Amino acid sequence: MHTRIHITQGEFATGTDPTCIISTLLGSCVSCCLWDPHAGVGGMNHILLAQNNSDDQTRALLGINAMEVLINSLIKLGAQRNRLHAKAFGGARMLSGLSDIGKQNAEFTTCFLSKEGIPLSHASLGGTRARNVRFWPATGRALQKLTDARVRLVETVPAPHIGAGVELF
Repeated sequence: MHTRIHITQGEFATGTDPTCIISTLLGSCVSCCLWDPHAGVGGMNHILLAQNNSDDQTRALLGINAMEVLINSLIKLGAQRNRLHAKAFGGARMLSGLSDIGKQNAEFTTCFLSKEGIPLSHASLGGTRARNVRFWPATGRALQKLTDARVRLVETVPAPHIGAGVELF
């Protein structure tokens, strides 16, 4: 029997049990799966926003915090930072005409891993399709399923100009 843990935006989970599966659903968000093959421990996070452009956003949703919290939790379970391996998923462009948050999240994740010297063994980032991801933290095994339908990119339409602030109907 499998233990399944589902995480959502801003959350993370870790595990050592070989029957444990961590899952999530991603659009523009990115999940980074980290594991230490020697210690048999791993975990997954779900990054909603990689950067903070205002002071009032929740810190738990930010990339650096999401990565450091996951790494520190793995170290508490016996992992060593220099033995960590990574797989990354998500970062799709879900809406056209707006900033590409998915691309920003993907770039943050790959840059963070590179700066920290954590090898990225697999990445499925970008595109226009949502992803269902399952991760076995004890072994580093990951499965991804793309949604059946592509996200339809919708161009934003400017609001009509209304003169004098009064509209008659």
